[in-house]
Amino acid sequence: MKLLIAGGTGFLGYHALREALRRGHTVTALGRPPLPAAELFPHSVRLIEADLGTLSDHELTGVTAGYDGVVFAAGADDRALPRAPAYDYFYDANVRQCTRFLQAARQGGAHRAVVLNSYFAYFDRVWPHMRLAERHPYIRSRVEQAQAAEVEGLAVMILELPYIFGVMPEGFDYVPIWKPLVDYVRSPWPLFYTRGGTAMIAVQHVAEAIVGALERGEPGRRYPIGDENRTWEAWLTLIGELAGRRKRFVAVPPALVRVGMVGLRLWWRARGLESGLEPVAFVDLQTRHTYYDPAPSREALGYGQGGLDAALAVTVRACIRAAT
Repeated sequence: MKLLIAGGTGFLGYHALREALRRGHTVTALGRPPLPAAELFPHSVRLIEADLGTLSDHELTGVTAGYDGVVFAAGADDRALPRAPAYDYFYDANVRQCTRFLQAARQGGAHRAVVLNSYFAYFDRVWPHMRLAERHPYIRSRVEQAQAAEVEGLAVMILELPYIFGVMPEGFDYVPIWKPLVDYVRSPWPLFYTRGGTAMIAVQHVAEAIVGALERGEPGRRYPIGDENRTWEAWLTLIGELAGRRKRFVAVPPALVRVGMVGLRLWWRARGLESGLEPVAFVDLQTRHTYYDPAPSREALGYGQGGLDAALAVTVRACIRAAT
């Protein structure tokens, strides 16, 4: 297929790009300015520098014309801390821009698309009593993104992604999102954290899932992507070992975490900011085991498994290098 990846110069888009090339597809990467150096990409890759948010509908139609399949690996993740109301920011980045991109691609001839979403949308479905989309602007945007992605005439697959580990090649201006956590683990402080745990995966297998969805995904299906489920204690202890800091894990009671989150929320509000994950309500989710069985999605899309510890190791090393 001839593929266009929005966000193809970023972490997930770049790895999907390399996997698509490995399987014989032709790839164009769409990225926001400034683009990384062209020599960091294979010569066969076409690079387009553009910000989806600033393109007119006419310009966007021209950019997306002539592709068989597209990937939306752009948007905003839950680390963003915009000015209040946060929902407006996340809606624009994750719903409006995604919908415009898919509709333009369909008009330009695309017949298959993959949207990178969040595993929070999965838990919003399976734990309706927690009212996650109602309480958290970011999660609401991801739920609405999947709903709005149902473009007539376009086979759209939604990938719901958990914690992801790996790095970009040398030469990219890239620091792993886990650097603040690794800095904390390397500090003199004990490992204060909550009970609970999460699904995790190495970035290479996410790339395989993206291309697998383009090749063989079922239109309209939501795929929770993952590899292993690990407790926070096991995860942080391993990060400490990889960073050369063996520490005792200290579980913080949820009630105490909520007190801290109240203070954080007040601090943000005083500055006119709002998180996409409402901090006090998020404690209920953070202290759970956000686990699921990845086998059905793995079988359907044909992505691999394993290598999580190796991906964690290179991630930790990259974080340490970035700190020096």
